[in-house]
Amino acid sequence: MKALLLENIHTDAEDILRRHGIEVETRKGALDEAELIDALEGVDLLGIRSKTTVSRAVFEARPNLMAVGAFCIGTNQIDLAAATASATPCFNAPYSNTRSVVELAVSEIIAMARHLTDKNAAMHAGNWDKSAKGAHEVRGRTLGLIGYGNIGKQLSVLAEAMGMQVYFYDLRDELPMGNAKKCNSMDELFEKSETISVHVDGRLSNEDLIGRSEFEKMRPRTLFLNLSRGHVVDMEALRDALKSGHIAGAGIDVYPEEPKASGDPFTSPLQGIPNVILTPHVGGSTAEAQENIGNFVAAKMLDYLEQGSTSLSVNFPQVQLRPVRAGVRLLHVHENVPGVLTAVNTVLSEHGVNVDGQRLVTEGHTGYLVTDCTSGVDQSVVDEILALKATMRLATIGDYGNQQH
Repeated sequence: MKALLLENIHTDAEDILRRHGIEVETRKGALDEAELIDALEGVDLLGIRSKTTVSRAVFEARPNLMAVGAFCIGTNQIDLAAATASATPCFNAPYSNTRSVVELAVSEIIAMARHLTDKNAAMHAGNWDKSAKGAHEVRGRTLGLIGYGNIGKQLSVLAEAMGMQVYFYDLRDELPMGNAKKCNSMDELFEKSETISVHVDGRLSNEDLIGRSEFEKMRPRTLFLNLSRGHVVDMEALRDALKSGHIAGAGIDVYPEEPKASGDPFTSPLQGIPNVILTPHVGGSTAEAQENIGNFVAAKMLDYLEQGSTSLSVNFPQVQLRPVRAGVRLLHVHENVPGVLTAVNTVLSEHGVNVDGQRLVTEGHTGYLVTDCTSGVDQSVVDEILALKATMRLATIGDYGNQQH
């Protein structure tokens, strides 16, 4: 069994996989499509972060890839429909770096409100500018959150603890934390907020969610943050709003196009504008967050390999399973059509296989049947189940060996 880990995934992930007998290859940077297809020759598990795109062409070229781990929050860099069609479950870390992103947002809100980056630059240039002009406390000011998921909620709590009034807008009906107030539209949020922070996912429909029209609707001298996905903000429109003074400051951690590796050149229309904080997509890049992510995603991939558990998979029917105690566990991924359970059980019955327990979970076009057998599973049973028309993939765990077929 072999794993390929890209983009400087924390060494804890490598250590965990190696301890379970998996050969691990690591690479520092991201790979493009052709490079990734070549690198996946003989690879069973793939680990990526945000810069590597796993496209339909990758899954079609490497149909035996068993699982993909996104060692980050977002999964928009993975073609999840293609992954499901190839019977490849994908896992991410939806909670492990939440605190790190929130702390960066809080620090940038304070830094922009106090113009600390400008003060710092002046001091490095030898200019002693001891002035309170344009500097404000965040206490008593209003914060608007576009997106109220895990990060938005935690930022809401910390901002309120600092004395800010929090408003939020989300397409889903989210329960407010503390004294936060829900807005019925982004326009309402723009009217009420002096600082706006974006925390939405990377779906294509969010492209240019914040553009020229949205910046014009924001209150004069608004502070603006985007620590979510680069393509959700029109960067040229933000540049113009900053240069006109309508937007008083910005904190940006994500960009429509990002370098593949550390040390690569970077350009942005926001460079050189006062009171703008540009960071290289490091919202979740703290030692604590990367360690947590490395442990969490590696453990999820191992749970699938060793038990068949798909809990928290982003594209697969979800089931939490106990370890195999004895005998063989059959993991049957199939098209969600009528008659599959009957067909599998007919094969087992004809071969005298004793079934200890079964779980069938379906999601969309995919079905996942887990069958624990105390005895009687041999290669002929495996071959007949594989031959069923609806079969997409079959794995065995236990006495027969941990194998993908």
